[in-house]
Amino acid sequence: MSVNAVSGTQSTMEYGSYAAAGTTPKADGTKAVQDNAQAGAVYEKAEVSSEKKATYSVNKMSAADREALVKQLQAEQAERKQSLVNLVQEMMGKQAKSYGIANGENSIWRFLAKGDFTVDAQTKAQAQADIAEDGYWGVSQTSQRLFDFASALAGDDVEKMKEMQEAMQKGFKLATKTWGSELPDISQRTMDAANKLFDDYYASKQNVEA
Repeated sequence: MSVNAVSGTQSTMEYGSYAAAGTTPKADGTKAVQDNAQAGAVYEKAEVSSEKKATYSVNKMSAADREALVKQLQAEQAERKQSLVNLVQEMMGKQAKSYGIANGENSIWRFLAKGDFTVDAQTKAQAQADIAEDGYWGVSQTSQRLFDFASALAGDDVEKMKEMQEAMQKGFKLATKTWGSELPDISQRTMDAANKLFDDYYASKQNVEA
């Protein structure tokens, strides 16, 4: 029986693109500039008009509509944070559960009493592999999944990443509460590793700005 039952989380990022007007080479190797009117139609007209359209449409909104838009955006952000809280709580619980099976700790008997699963030799061996350093529930892979999910939700925004880090820590506390006692050491080391990934991310942003 496998203790690895986790849903994959995928995120999609879309990138905008544009095509610039080029120049036409002459037979002698020099470049002939395109007609100014044609170049302006391809470049400036498209970019300027789209920018004005966006500003105009926002300014035309009523105060009530703008307030509704702000509330919608706030609600979406809160929903994203909560999704990370839920993910961390679930993942930490599953990691701790695998750790208990692999090490035969007393805390695992609570699950056995509920009839959640039966620990046999194969199950225990799988759990031991899962929590190994390079295992699915090991510190490295688990912390990286947490960070990647937070990054996908924050969209490479430093302030939002800080909010996601707080959400991650909230999820860890809830997982500890659900577990009924302190989570195994592997779970705390996983959180430390995830926080280190956040710190490295912030440092990389500061280096770019400098």
